[in-house]
Amino acid sequence: LNSIGDAVLSTDMEGQITYLNQAAEKMTGWSCDDATGQALTKVFRIINATTRATAPNPARLAIKKNQCVGLAADSVLICRNNEEVAIEDSAAPIHNRDGKVTGAVIVFHDVSASRDLTLKMSNLAQHDFLTGLPNRLLLMERVSQAIGNARRHKNQVALLYIDLDFFKHVNDSLGHAIGDKLLLAVAKRLQAAVRATDTVCRQGGDEFVVLLAEIESPEAAAHVAETLRSSACKTVQIDNHQLHASLSIGISLFPDDGDNVDHLLQSADTAMYHAKGMGRNNYQFFRADMNVQAVKRLSIETGIRRALLKGEFLLCYQPQIDLLSKTTTGIEALVRWQDPEQGLISPAQFIPIAEASGLIVPLGQWVLREACRQLQAWHEAGLLTVPVSVNISALEFGQKDFISGLTEILQETGLSPNMLELELTESVLMKDAEAAIVVLESLKSMGVGLAIDDFGTGYSSLSYLQRFPIDTLKIDQSFVQDIATNTDDASIVSAIIGMGRNLRKRVIAEGVETQEQLDYLQSNQCVEGQGFFFSQPLPAKEFPQWLHKR
Repeated sequence: LNSIGDAVLSTDMEGQITYLNQAAEKMTGWSCDDATGQALTKVFRIINATTRATAPNPARLAIKKNQCVGLAADSVLICRNNEEVAIEDSAAPIHNRDGKVTGAVIVFHDVSASRDLTLKMSNLAQHDFLTGLPNRLLLMERVSQAIGNARRHKNQVALLYIDLDFFKHVNDSLGHAIGDKLLLAVAKRLQAAVRATDTVCRQGGDEFVVLLAEIESPEAAAHVAETLRSSACKTVQIDNHQLHASLSIGISLFPDDGDNVDHLLQSADTAMYHAKGMGRNNYQFFRADMNVQAVKRLSIETGIRRALLKGEFLLCYQPQIDLLSKTTTGIEALVRWQDPEQGLISPAQFIPIAEASGLIVPLGQWVLREACRQLQAWHEAGLLTVPVSVNISALEFGQKDFISGLTEILQETGLSPNMLELELTESVLMKDAEAAIVVLESLKSMGVGLAIDDFGTGYSSLSYLQRFPIDTLKIDQSFVQDIATNTDDASIVSAIIGMGRNLRKRVIAEGVETQEQLDYLQSNQCVEGQGFFFSQPLPAKEFPQWLHKR
């Protein structure tokens, strides 16, 4: 018995120790001589690891039942020096030659390592590896418990579905290591902003869910949502980067918005997407009509994927005109969707969904490639020798391989870089102005033209405007629309024209539709314009006819 790894001890019928092998001596801290004659409960003290209650005496059970018995689950041995060891064991009756029970033998061994591993595996199965927050599995369990309690006590339960706005841009521009640190920082802020009885879960990626197990009113959930949003918006310093996080939050309530876990999560998710559609960095409560919008959104997203595969997108081209000579100075490529069932779908319907789903990246690559291919074809045919302008989204601009992808397209199509102009909004450039300058300067060194689209509708610092190697300012059509009747809009347009002239930038007025608008622009020395007054966006096959007529 001294040569085996398991600990072995034996007792007589009164439960007094009669023997310990060397392994049992080591584990219990008792020598065989000291233990002999002592009560089993003194030498072999065992408790339940969870309740801390004394566990049943296995030797007594084996003698009483005259059969082998196992030790209760989660048993812990209290050693002579009060150290605790997790053990597993079994006890069996000892019989004499006549078959009569004369005592019991207990065989046990240390399972601390395996039990710790089991606990760690269980914890990993229910918690997020990066943040340590509960994962979806544990959240589902806690939401079910909260719903059960709410039913009994007539309370409300709230779920807050949270998405970290523009997180993909951080990952793509600064790398996944920075992205992970940002997620950790946001997770800590979310935890700090809720009660200990609430649960903050990482749903996956840049999505979190907060369970408010007991709330008195929807206003209480709104207060928590606003607290979370305000907390997350504070600047996060990560390495050498100052990052600004914002949250889109959807809120669902039990029992109004769902009577089970899946329905509540779906409702909160739907409300979150509505918050994104409302401009991000806000919270929205679920409403029944959002389901209709969600189904429509999913249908459009599925349609975009299909359209990319089946080639249902097409480009239209709108000319940019010199307002004095009326000659064509450039063209802008505008994407349209020719759905086989619904016909021509406006970009206003599918571009926001393409941006929210990330499909704007492959769509944008197609637009760039097709615009460059078409313009090069017109150049080779002698039809047109002006640049083409293409809009670039924030997600496209933030891609690590954006410049290399553009270079590949130019080489593939044969278009000269100076025949391409990229249009970016102020919000895209100011998201991370310093990083934007690096990319813009690389593009400029290639010979690609650069324009700020919808100028005046976003925020941009004049100091940065001087540092951005921009060629063109495009006055947003919302200002041009009423310049003949609205003095404020007229003043803004006049100021942008003067600014562009002083900064030696090309200025194009968008949305020119009437003679009165044209007269005002000409009188204020705006050099170029674009809009229905000159031409609506035309499909590629119709554009040469328009050129010929002019």
